[in-house]
Amino acid sequence: MKNIPSWIRIPTVFFIIFGLTEYFIDSGDKPVFIEQPLVALFLLLVLLILIAIESIVGALDNILYQSLDEEAKARYDAKRNAPSKLVLWINRTYTKSLGQKPIEQEHVIILDHNYDGIKELDNDLPPWWLYAFYASIIFGAVYLIKYHVFNGDNQFDELEADIAQAKIDIEEYKKHAKDLVDFNTVTVLTDAADIKAGKGIFETNCVACHKADGGGGIGPNLTDKYWILGGGIKNVFKTISEGGRDGKGMIAWKQSLKPAEIAQVASYVLKFEGTTPAEPKAPDGDIWVSEDAPIEDIPTKAIEVKTDSVITIEEN
Repeated sequence: MKNIPSWIRIPTVFFIIFGLTEYFIDSGDKPVFIEQPLVALFLLLVLLILIAIESIVGALDNILYQSLDEEAKARYDAKRNAPSKLVLWINRTYTKSLGQKPIEQEHVIILDHNYDGIKELDNDLPPWWLYAFYASIIFGAVYLIKYHVFNGDNQFDELEADIAQAKIDIEEYKKHAKDLVDFNTVTVLTDAADIKAGKGIFETNCVACHKADGGGGIGPNLTDKYWILGGGIKNVFKTISEGGRDGKGMIAWKQSLKPAEIAQVASYVLKFEGTTPAEPKAPDGDIWVSEDAPIEDIPTKAIEVKTDSVITIEEN
């Protein structure tokens, strides 16, 4: 460490301590020194202490150096300026990796070629180059046997396997990330816990307009087959999320409810269809039948008006 300048030692030690505080102290999304001002004060004190230690050590070293005689100063300077063992090992390894002969032995490998006084040395290839070449031969042999003899999975097979695994991982993730749902991917929830949660949301936010039994008041009747913006889980989810018609109708609840909560209350709303409320409101909108519904479910004496995802039935 003595051969490392203080302007390198101080930042290195400081950032190690800084990294440890960030690792061990939970500060959420913000840096710990911003989230907790005391940590910033601690880091400042650490920096000042490191600078003070370096200054004190430097002053003591200078005092001791001045107290030495000339011969001792020469030995001290020689030892301080001598390269470290690590540097010496790196230099030896580098020289050995070149595979060159010392300049004193170049006469052994000099060729007879002589071009206007320019001679050529017959140096061997560097060992690192030879080892890399041998390694490439071994790699090529293993590759040939694995992929062309035993028909191992190639890059296309691995890509297809990775894509299939990614799809499985995505589906597994979606099971635990219910708020990723939107009106394109939503499905009817049938779990009792989801229906109960949807009922709680409905009773908290929706009964003022639709009544507790879904019979309708300010809002439309939810128990009949008539829908203003389309029935079915996708349309109901979108209506709750985005709101009703412009300038009138229900507000958009996407700012107040999470997607998972909208899916729960939409699934609960669909359970009102076919029930008998105490004071049902007159039908609003048009009869709605899913495009996947069997033909017998479509009322007779009716005209079909198809869209991308719904069939609106207008009675004659």
